Amino acid sequence: MVAHVLRLRIATMIGALRGDRRHAIRVSIGLVLLVVATVVGALAVLSLADASETAIAAVLVFAGSAVTLGFFVAPLVTGAADPLDPRRFAVLGLAPRPLAAVLALAGLISVPSLVLIALSMCAAAAWTAQGASSFVAVVSAVAGVVTCVLAARVSMAVAALVLRERRSRELSGMFLVGILVVVVPVGVFLASLEWRGQVPPQLSEAVAVLGFTPVGAAWALPSASQPAAVVWGAVVMLATLVALAAAWVALVTRALTTTERPVAVRERGGLGWFAVAPGTPGGAIAARSLVYWLRDRRYLVNIVVVPVAAVLAVVPLVVAGVPFEIAVLVPVPIMALFFGWLPHNDLAYDSTAVWMHLASAVRGSSDRIGRLVPMLFVGVPILAIAIPVAVALHGRWALLPAMVGVCAALFLAGLGLSSITSALAPYAVSRPGDSPFQQPQRAGSGAMAQGLVLLGSILAAGPALWWGWLALTRDVSFAVPSMWAGIGAGVVVLVLGVTVGAAVFQRRGSRLMEFAEST
Repeated sequence: MVAHVLRLRIATMIGALRGDRRHAIRVSIGLVLLVVATVVGALAVLSLADASETAIAAVLVFAGSAVTLGFFVAPLVTGAADPLDPRRFAVLGLAPRPLAAVLALAGLISVPSLVLIALSMCAAAAWTAQGASSFVAVVSAVAGVVTCVLAARVSMAVAALVLRERRSRELSGMFLVGILVVVVPVGVFLASLEWRGQVPPQLSEAVAVLGFTPVGAAWALPSASQPAAVVWGAVVMLATLVALAAAWVALVTRALTTTERPVAVRERGGLGWFAVAPGTPGGAIAARSLVYWLRDRRYLVNIVVVPVAAVLAVVPLVVAGVPFEIAVLVPVPIMALFFGWLPHNDLAYDSTAVWMHLASAVRGSSDRIGRLVPMLFVGVPILAIAIPVAVALHGRWALLPAMVGVCAALFLAGLGLSSITSALAPYAVSRPGDSPFQQPQRAGSGAMAQGLVLLGSILAAGPALWWGWLALTRDVSFAVPSMWAGIGAGVVVLVLGVTVGAAVFQRRGSRLMEFAEST
């Protein structure tokens, strides 16, 4: 069976060259370019043998971690068909574990895997030239390759069993946003470093942390100098391999024993966010809210205005004489504050559509949580990108934990308080189809609700703001307490706000329906 599957795998790879003339030419040119890039990469890795041990560790561990993460994420984003899908072998009656081992072995025979194997061999040679143990270098290279292959196998199996039936442009967009959230901060971090012919200490610290994570443990093993570091690195590496192998066997077993969904159900279209969200009341409300937030111009104007207004706030500060390195930190907390404030009246934007929630007797917690999903979907990526950019412009990365804590407190506390006010004190807004800048006459309760959310968010973030200020003006050691205080306060206020808001929503159902009908 092993030989037969391997022959099928090789035949599949060769079959990619078949087809019309244009297709064969395109594939051939792509392979030539890939070979050239692999040779150049191999020479670059081998040239690290003349670099310092710190430099080779920084390059190989950082690059290896990125490659491992890419092997896991790429199948989820692209959704390409897996030629080694375990479901194709279901009719043969094979045992799950032997089949899982054979398919994992066949996963080594692919273009990305072959390129990775070549570069890993060069990395092992470079480590050996640096004086590292040849045995440890080879073990590191083999473990790195196996980790990548198993990660890709697991990712493809998850995409085939779970995502294929519910794949849509919305789901692909979520994955791309997630990648953007990771890539942009990392790019900003690397671009802000001062190299000056040597590895910056910040990068060395980041590499040391990656060495104890599942994505970087295998690649960092040769760089460990202390016995304790070697032991912990080996433990993390082995634990990662065991976890991936167990997940792969479990997924193969499920694929062989689970009946595939009918094609008519799998290929249905037009559901958009409803096909992505869980099939629960909260998931349905989240999907409907996402449709509103991402298509209704009343919502879109609010989303666009917040970052623009926050950035413009820097101008008067600089004109007033505030140093630029301090003024540049102000817009991000302002964005976090107003992103948390935006849903404070989202129920009013529903107009009469709120009757669907009330008539179906949906639980208040489902309504409150579902309505917060759009703001989390929009606010978290923007803040994740804006925070490292602001810290990079400021120039002191030691303040990053303080910025995270302050923004987390303002954002999460705002969402929690908004969950209460949107059900307790909704006020009239422009109706669907009207101009977002057209505001109807309303009583004073609206201003009170807005003020309470803003003031409550600032009060909840008070400890984080205070420690963040001390980290900025006195000692950066206050940055870590600021982070934990901000995250803790934000989470507590968010949970309490959703709980209280859910109770208010259920008790005020008739009042809310009356409000919707009268506005």
